[in-house]
Amino acid sequence: MRKDFNIYVEGPADARFLKQYIRHVFGEDVADERLVVLKGWDNLKTEASAARMRSMSANGGVNLVIVDADKDFQARQKEIEKWQRANDVEFVLFLIPNNKDAGALEDLLENIINPNNKPIFDCWESYEKELVKLDIPGRTPPPLTTPAKKTKIYGYLEALLGESRSQKELIGDAKRNYENAQHWNLDAEYLEALKGFLEKNLMDNDCIR
Repeated sequence: MRKDFNIYVEGPADARFLKQYIRHVFGEDVADERLVVLKGWDNLKTEASAARMRSMSANGGVNLVIVDADKDFQARQKEIEKWQRANDVEFVLFLIPNNKDAGALEDLLENIINPNNKPIFDCWESYEKELVKLDIPGRTPPPLTTPAKKTKIYGYLEALLGESRSQKELIGDAKRNYENAQHWNLDAEYLEALKGFLEKNLMDNDCIR
């Protein structure tokens, strides 16, 4: 794997997932300083980010931007590429979850769970369907709010992990273990687009496969 790169991500959760996934794909660890946490994708569009990218490019390195597509894949893609052209910077873009659909990290994660655990999500979907049917007196307006997808992922892990404090800590973004094959499938077909993107852009130029 090449050493001259930076990967720009939205938050610590994205950085943790990518660090573990890259280790799974390449068998190597990414230095923390190579994962640039933007703390919100809008912070990509700053002169500081542009300057850092230009410096990497000038030294023969590559910049990767891996951020959420959110509600509109094409709109997000066009907005980022417009900023890229206006600021004359070089980077390669991948929009989570799969570089073609709307969504975010939680959508990606939902598609790479260990298939044996699918009944947990089936129960959650039943819960959501029943929730919207409820009429709570004094609630304005109905229906009740469906929990965020992040809560769904938390609930998935909470159901699988133990009740000790150390186990509970593994539910949150900071200590989540994506290399636990009982919970996640890092070889899932859904990740093929991301895997191909990383291999194309991070493979050592002198490496022959």
